[in-house]
Amino acid sequence: MILVRAFEVLWTFFLLGISAFGGPVAHLGYFRRTFVDRKKWVDDEEYGALLALCQFLPGPASSQVGFCIGLHRAGFLGGLFAWIGFTLPSALLMAAAAHYMFAFQGSPLVHGALHGLQLAAVAVVAQAVWLMAQSLCPDTPRRALALLCAAVLGLMPGTLGQLFILLIGALTGWATLDDSGLVRHRETHRLAREWPSAKRELQLHAPALLCLILFASLLLAAFILPLQGLWALAAAFYRSGALVFGGGHVVLPLLRDAVVTSGWVSPQAFLAGYGAAQAMPGPLFTVASYLGMLTGGYRGAAIATIAIFLPGLLLVGATLPYWQALRTRPYVAAMMKGLNAAVVGLLGAAFIDLLTLSTIQSIYDPPIILFALLLLTAGRARPILVVIFCAAAGAVA
Repeated sequence: MILVRAFEVLWTFFLLGISAFGGPVAHLGYFRRTFVDRKKWVDDEEYGALLALCQFLPGPASSQVGFCIGLHRAGFLGGLFAWIGFTLPSALLMAAAAHYMFAFQGSPLVHGALHGLQLAAVAVVAQAVWLMAQSLCPDTPRRALALLCAAVLGLMPGTLGQLFILLIGALTGWATLDDSGLVRHRETHRLAREWPSAKRELQLHAPALLCLILFASLLLAAFILPLQGLWALAAAFYRSGALVFGGGHVVLPLLRDAVVTSGWVSPQAFLAGYGAAQAMPGPLFTVASYLGMLTGGYRGAAIATIAIFLPGLLLVGATLPYWQALRTRPYVAAMMKGLNAAVVGLLGAAFIDLLTLSTIQSIYDPPIILFALLLLTAGRARPILVVIFCAAAGAVA
């Protein structure tokens, strides 16, 4: 049964890996539609809790959330298959881009199709914000908190702003959204029923501790050991993946210091890889596959990809069992209400950021977005069909 579920996880995440364009925030929208709305593997509250945890941890948040969902669905094998399914398509495309990316760079048709993929991401994020706001912000205090967090992110963009609004959400929930004793008792038992694996996960102290020790040991080795060749490449990408907060775009300066300053990759090739990553589905961290390909061929691409994702996945493995148990406690459940409202504000700010002049480039773009949104909502179309429509519309517009 677990093996069947694991392969179901692999196939589902593979479909997301070839269709989830638009960056980390758009990926969270795709995940919500797939795993909350369609497959119902988790509900909005559980999804918000996982997202809040992964926003606190260094590493690629969307990949970490996907790993958590796979872990919940089919155990460790499900988590591993979720990462492989979501990451492999983008990693292979980025490795291929190291060879072929300049061949079609000047094609207007390709440029238009890539722009259409950005428009698809806007529609997906818009739907996710609306549905999560309805579910996670059902009253005026939480709506006000979500709006406040979105405004704070407008003034403080970046990693520090994200961590600050999560702190605001947690403290506000703890101070103002706590329920009476009877309601808290019912909430505790309801959450415990919704995550029947929480008690089982509490028994996983040894694997969680092993993940933490492995994370710290590899990070220490990456900093102090005099490594050469592909080992040095692995250490450089592991350091980058372990020290980045805020997702894919934040890791790029660290990678630039690792591969450009060392002379492994030219500045021009690095920028070209960053541009290619914007057009790919799946996690932006797979720019490591491109850089590893340039540095050490296919072996370099594989090593760089595994090394940059590994620290974030180890940290999730070290913290998730305790997080699932803690969030069933009354005061933590109250904090989670505030955190979930902050997550809605985070997604709202990201949606506003997507609706910039860099995304809306012509009078045809708003109608394309609106029709894509109608396909998602009224038409209940699968995201991959919306992606295909937007790419075709962008190519001919």
